[in-house]
Amino acid sequence: MRITDDIKYIGVNDHEIDLFEGQYIVPNGMAYNSYAIIDEKIAIMDSVDVNFTKEWLDNIKNVLGDREPDYLVVQHMEPDHSANIVNFVNAYPNAKIVSSAKAFVMMKNFFGNDFLDKQVVVGEGSKLSLGKHELTFVTAPMVHWPEVIVTYDSFDKVLFSADGFGKFGALDVEEDWACEARRYYIGIVGKYGMQVQALLKKVAGLDIQTICPLHGPVLNENLGYYLNLYDIWSSYQVEEEGIVIAYTSVYGNTKKAVLELAKKLEANGCPKVVVNDLARCDMAEAVEDAFRYSKLVLATTTYNNEIFPYMREFINHLTERNYSNRTVAFIENGSWAPVATKVMKSMLENSKNLTFAKTDVKILSALNEESSAKLCELADELCKDYDAEAFKESENEGGNDMKKYVCDVCGWIYDEAEGAPDMGIAPGTKFEDLPEDFACPLCSVGKDMFSEEA
Repeated sequence: MRITDDIKYIGVNDHEIDLFEGQYIVPNGMAYNSYAIIDEKIAIMDSVDVNFTKEWLDNIKNVLGDREPDYLVVQHMEPDHSANIVNFVNAYPNAKIVSSAKAFVMMKNFFGNDFLDKQVVVGEGSKLSLGKHELTFVTAPMVHWPEVIVTYDSFDKVLFSADGFGKFGALDVEEDWACEARRYYIGIVGKYGMQVQALLKKVAGLDIQTICPLHGPVLNENLGYYLNLYDIWSSYQVEEEGIVIAYTSVYGNTKKAVLELAKKLEANGCPKVVVNDLARCDMAEAVEDAFRYSKLVLATTTYNNEIFPYMREFINHLTERNYSNRTVAFIENGSWAPVATKVMKSMLENSKNLTFAKTDVKILSALNEESSAKLCELADELCKDYDAEAFKESENEGGNDMKKYVCDVCGWIYDEAEGAPDMGIAPGTKFEDLPEDFACPLCSVGKDMFSEEA
């Protein structure tokens, strides 16, 4: 795969993996990305997972022909990117290894060898000339390991971003970028928002035309969209207005209350209601939803004078990742001495800038007239900023003159009524009001390649 005239893709796809990092479901596999920069001297950017040694070394040979690499740049020591360092050294004994000082310490730990005779130690602002390509290294500690560096090629204006801007999914599967990139970011990097913000500031002054991450597709169109999402995610801000209900239910009574609340929220004009059964859903998806939307309802049973285990796990995932800047509401159920709301609030007490709803709902075994009234009260409180009638009217009015535009190249349709929420474009956004750098999410052509649907 060609990235530029001098930069070639030499990574691999993994469709055998079922759980990434032993916990994240990846139905569409994973990509372990590696790149070759071919100039007067040749740099290989990172290696791949241990299960793909031969394929990776063959990829290097295929793009280099009779030439051999001069450098292996190791940006990140996680084994899915560093496992083949020893195999590379055995194949190319004359090559140097370029990495941070902390990475060489980790190599000693992983391999029993820090390759002292091959070391090129780089830090903040270090440069490496390959010829016309000059690489500048930027330290990125705790994004998401302490040894991480990212690399900027000033000739082709490419940022090699390590795990930044990565996503779940192999490259031979077409899917929406934002959903799996968000789940990847929140799950794996989400704790380190402050460090990501620091890195974004460091690279803000660079002229970046292409981003080459270690997972997921190469990004070379509409980069402002991706950078904006990373800014939102790493500053823990609300990405979209909406309410997530995360619940557990033993015998179905808490579930009945949750479904009743969801109906009331939709009737009150909430633009998006997401319901997650924590015992059955992908936990990482539920965590992703909590960080994506503006409000969260936690509904669970009192269990062993505590809370149901899946709810405890869910809240732990939130607090580990600095969940903040949201409104949170609580529903508890118990046949005697319910304490779930108290426990959940105590688990969130150290989270920053959380607003707890004034209305707590207590269910004693099953919904009754009193607890049903509390559900109505909670729905009204959570939806006080949403005008249901105005929402319906605007939806109806907009529906009369909303148009659809079809990409002339791939046939993707932009529906003004639906917008493109995954691209940060709200429902009802007119085609003419789309940003000038808008690009088709499937084939990346611009607005001028769209035609109004007949």
